[in-house]
Amino acid sequence: MTISLKTPRLLVVGDVMLDRYWFGEVSRISPEAPVPVVRVERREERLGGAANVARNAVALGAQTALLGVVGQDEAGDVVQKLLTDLHIDSFLNRDPAISTIIKLRVIGRQQQLLRIDFEHPPTDTVLRNKLTQYNALLPQYDVIVLSDYAKGSLVNVVEMIAAAKRLGKRILVDPKGDDFARYKGASILTPNKSELRQIVGSWKNEDELTTKAQHLRESLDLEALLLTRSEEGMTLYTEGQAIHIPTVAREVYDVSGAGDTVIAALATMLGAGMSIAEAVEIANRAGGIVVGKLGTATVTREELFG
Repeated sequence: MTISLKTPRLLVVGDVMLDRYWFGEVSRISPEAPVPVVRVERREERLGGAANVARNAVALGAQTALLGVVGQDEAGDVVQKLLTDLHIDSFLNRDPAISTIIKLRVIGRQQQLLRIDFEHPPTDTVLRNKLTQYNALLPQYDVIVLSDYAKGSLVNVVEMIAAAKRLGKRILVDPKGDDFARYKGASILTPNKSELRQIVGSWKNEDELTTKAQHLRESLDLEALLLTRSEEGMTLYTEGQAIHIPTVAREVYDVSGAGDTVIAALATMLGAGMSIAEAVEIANRAGGIVVGKLGTATVTREELFG
């Protein structure tokens, strides 16, 4: 099976992070407090947040650009190098007033023992520059992916969606927070169950979920709402239809970044000319593969299509 009639061109915008992993041996408990002592033996650095979406899209064969904000610091330099190494077109705004967002995970015996987050919201000046740059880049790309981790890089999301819509672009959003109204007019939203529940409240059965999801889709003027449901698979809500895609049965090892993989696969397949239903099938398969890997990982075309 071939995945593309053409090479998709994706612009990923959002909260850029650096994921750091410290792997070590755990053989004793600290005498200072009842916590394990990890003797660090190996370190890894990977792209995180919106940068992980871009990383996944490139792994699937998309021509990908990333627009975001990092600090004028060592971690920002690492992010830039990782993007360059992966041939991701990088449009990083360096903000000297902040530190690059870092998620540091300490792993012992193949289990995450601790995560430490370093984060600061970008400054207004840098965000204004980023919006100007976004408007200039828009015409060059087929699909726009807005990866919102609620870290401050997408405060202009209303203007971003409006600008992309005027140019007839497909706009995919991985949403966050308790107000989805700012995503109105996007093409597809990809919330997980807890994110959706925060917006529409709980549901007692599948019919009630469908009613609430469709009402949200209509009120936000979306082409589709894709609900990711962990072990339950995914449900795609479009006008007058709800399609459920069961999960691909496999052992779940680590769900870190699974949502990034799903939206990257969905955007890549749509950009390649697939229908929404076809693209969701592939995205579901990609999500099922990536949860079997440690940390923020990617899926390749070979893994998806053999």
